Amino acid sequence: MSGPDSIIVAALQRMRLVPAGANPILTKLPGGVSSDIWHVQRPEGPICVKRALPRLKVDAVWEVPTERNNFEWAWMKEVAQVEPLSIPPLIAQDSEAGCFAMGFLDSAVYPLWKEQLRRGSTSVTTAHAVGRQLVSIHTATADRDDLANRFATDHIFHAIRIEPYLLATAERHPDVGTHLRAVADETSRTKRVLVHGDVSPKNILVGPNGPVFLDAECAWYGDPAFDLAFCLNHLLLKCLWTPSATRGFLDSFDALAQSYLNGVGWEPRRTIECRVARLLPGLFLARVDGKSPVEYLTRESERERVRRVAKALLKSPVDSPLRVRQAWATELEVGSSSPNANHP
Repeated sequence: MSGPDSIIVAALQRMRLVPAGANPILTKLPGGVSSDIWHVQRPEGPICVKRALPRLKVDAVWEVPTERNNFEWAWMKEVAQVEPLSIPPLIAQDSEAGCFAMGFLDSAVYPLWKEQLRRGSTSVTTAHAVGRQLVSIHTATADRDDLANRFATDHIFHAIRIEPYLLATAERHPDVGTHLRAVADETSRTKRVLVHGDVSPKNILVGPNGPVFLDAECAWYGDPAFDLAFCLNHLLLKCLWTPSATRGFLDSFDALAQSYLNGVGWEPRRTIECRVARLLPGLFLARVDGKSPVEYLTRESERERVRRVAKALLKSPVDSPLRVRQAWATELEVGSSSPNANHP
C-alpha cells in the first residue's frame, strides 16, 4: 500500500487503533476542500480519520499551514468540557501525520444541516440551538489568557480566513476596499473568545441531542463576531439557492441571531451586534468574489444581487445583524412573520 492510504494506515497503527500488519478498509468521504476524511472500517466499529491538506481544493491557489489540524483537535478537546454533545466522540490524535481519529456519526441519525437547507427544510428550533450552543462555547472561553496563549493562531486565521475572504475581495472591489480592510483589521485585533472559524451549515450535523460542530480547522482566540456572522451569512445566501424556502431561511436567521445575542455577557450586546453588522456584508460579498465562492450561486444575476446589497451596507453600515437581514429581505421583497424582523 502506498500514497495517502499508507499514511493513514501508519497513523492508525501509531494511534493503536489497528494492529501492526492490519489492512483496514479505507473509504475517502466526499466533501470538504481543506482536508481528506477517511471512513475506517474496524471489527470494533467504524471511525473517521481527518488529515489536513497543505493546499486547499479550490480554483485559486490557497495554501495554509497543516498545523491547523493540531489546533482543531485542541479546540474540540476544550469544547468537550463545555458542550460535550456538540462535537464528535474524540478517539486519538497523530501529530506526525497531521491527523486525528473521531467517532463516525451516521448521516441517517446525524443529517447534515446544509443538506436539509438545500431541500428547503428549515427549522427555527435547529437555528436556535446552533446559536445557543455557540454562545455557550464563547461564554465559557471568554477573556481567558490561557486559551489566548494556546490558540494564538493569527497566522493561520489570516491565511485561511482574513486574506482569502476579506482582503482578496477588497482587491477585487476597490470601491469598497477601504471598508473591507477596516473590517479585516477590526476582526484581527479583537481578542475575546475561542473562535471556531467555520461555523457553516456544511459543518453542522443535526443530531438527536442537538447540533454537532465539525471542522474547527480555523480555531483561533479572537473575535466572536466572526463565528456568528459566518453562519448567519450562509442563511442569507441560501435564499438564492432554494428561493421557495426564503421565509424559513430568514426566520432561521432571526432565531439564530437572537438566541446567540441573548446569551452574550462578556461584552455589551450592542458592541458585538455592531461588529457583526459590519463584518456580515464583507463575508456576504466574499462568498461571490473571494477565493472561496459558494458553489451554488451560478448565475451572474444572483451574484449581482449579493454585490448590490453587500456594497451598500459596507458603504453605509447598520448597527445590528437584523438590519442586515432586513436589507436583504427588502432586496428579495420578502417579509417575515418573525416578531424580531424589525428589531434594531
